[in-house]
Amino acid sequence: MTATIIDGKAVAASAIEKVKAGAAAFSAANGVPPGLAVVLVGEDAASQVYVASKGRMARECGFHSVQHTLAADTTQDELLAVIGTLNADPAIHGILVQLPLPGHLDERTTIGALDPAKDVDGLHDISIGRLASGQVDKTLVPCTPKGCMELLETVHNEGISGLTAVVVGRSNLVGRPVAALLQHANATVTIAHSRTRDLPALCASADIVVAAIGRPEFIKGDWIKPGATVIDVGINRIAAPEKGEGKTRLVGDVDFTAASERAGAITPVPGGVGPMTIAMLMANTLKAAQHSVA
Repeated sequence: MTATIIDGKAVAASAIEKVKAGAAAFSAANGVPPGLAVVLVGEDAASQVYVASKGRMARECGFHSVQHTLAADTTQDELLAVIGTLNADPAIHGILVQLPLPGHLDERTTIGALDPAKDVDGLHDISIGRLASGQVDKTLVPCTPKGCMELLETVHNEGISGLTAVVVGRSNLVGRPVAALLQHANATVTIAHSRTRDLPALCASADIVVAAIGRPEFIKGDWIKPGATVIDVGINRIAAPEKGEGKTRLVGDVDFTAASERAGAITPVPGGVGPMTIAMLMANTLKAAQHSVA
């Protein structure tokens, strides 16, 4: 068996086209475009790249896009003051604080200061609580888990009700929220992790495996049930001496080559879940804008 490759780039592009149409309709009806503000603290190189790409995509979608870049030594009170200003700004419908923050700043305090209605990353305690209690339609769902579900829909177009799913990883960013979304879709869900007993056998029993453990190629090909769907959230940079001295390559949390021989469908890394995250951020911003006038 050779797995079908789930093309995250194509699914994300389709989602972005829907956002563009929705943004144009919102702007026409309300006289203002959806507004997204991104807050970056410090000079982390990777964060700067991510923030720049989010700004470009927001502008491409027809959004009002704002970036607040703060010095690395910004105090907690100064950061909270910026968030307070954005919370009160009617032109801003979505706020994203780029993580990680410098070590002296508290992430939970910072995220907790966001207006939950503008929390487009879905990380506020109220957002998480609504998701955990099944109020998916009343909250902004974290972007990567939301993207995972969109990818699953391309394979299981009749739904995943009754299927068994194993989520490997229990982070608040991916593992727990994607498990909640799978449950909401009536899958039977197990959250596993690196200390789960006989993890290979557990994965091999699942119709759906979501890998979000943050370890390169941790999940082996023979752990996958024949015909299962594999969503690989991991993105890990490893040495690639075959490319030359000092070169690297990106791999997921799943041994892609081996798993592809058993799975029915699988996401590649890169080009799978990654493109969906920014697309779902745009979709959340549009949703927040629409709810602001509902």
